[in-house]
Amino acid sequence: MSIITLTTDWNKDDYYVGAIKGAIYSNCPDVTVVDITHQIKPFNIFQAAFILKNTYKYYPSGTVHIIGVKTEAFADQKYLLAEFDSQYFLGTDNGVFSLLFKDDDPVDYFALKDEDQSSFPTLNVFTEVACKLIQGEKTESLGTKAEAINRRVPLRATIEDKILTGSVVYIDSFQNAITNISKDLFDRVGKGKSFKIYVQSNHYVISKLNKSYQETTVGEILAIFNSLNLLEIAINGGNAAELLNLDTNSSVRIKFQ
Repeated sequence: MSIITLTTDWNKDDYYVGAIKGAIYSNCPDVTVVDITHQIKPFNIFQAAFILKNTYKYYPSGTVHIIGVKTEAFADQKYLLAEFDSQYFLGTDNGVFSLLFKDDDPVDYFALKDEDQSSFPTLNVFTEVACKLIQGEKTESLGTKAEAINRRVPLRATIEDKILTGSVVYIDSFQNAITNISKDLFDRVGKGKSFKIYVQSNHYVISKLNKSYQETTVGEILAIFNSLNLLEIAINGGNAAELLNLDTNSSVRIKFQ
């Protein structure tokens, strides 16, 4: 089974998704199109990269991932095809690829041609290349090797004295706030010491880690390392981000005793 996935910042009610799928099925009718999400905040490549990098690893070899976020091209911002881990990624060189992969990942990049300077490259460029990949064309025939790409710096947790400071990087559909503090970093800095987690300010303080959401009473704020091994702030049965006024970039500090 051949798969093409879509990750975009389009509203589900716009015509874009229908047009893309029609173009794909016209060029490669035997493919399966999977909607990863069309709810990325407009032009938010950080959110797009976070969702896709925690998703693509579950897809089979040969899957093609189309990234339809902030796709306009400029002189130094070309359309790219990336090959990594036997999968393919199509998008614009706007920094999203540097957020999607680690610096030492063995990724091969190819700059794609767009002689018509399309205003809708996801439709007119990416779908055509995606179907060619599905049909067996080699990456070398679809573009020229790109040695350098545009880079953006991801938000990383910082360490100072006995304080670990991180940021909310994603709000999920349950309004849980996922941070960039990994369990590995927490264990390495904390070394088993007691701690207090300050959410946004000194007003909301958590002094223990949950193993499940149900350990706390309904309506109580909690901290848990989720399936991504990232620290998550939640409320049992409630909407943490809304009630605590959290958004991406909101700070979370951990003070170890």
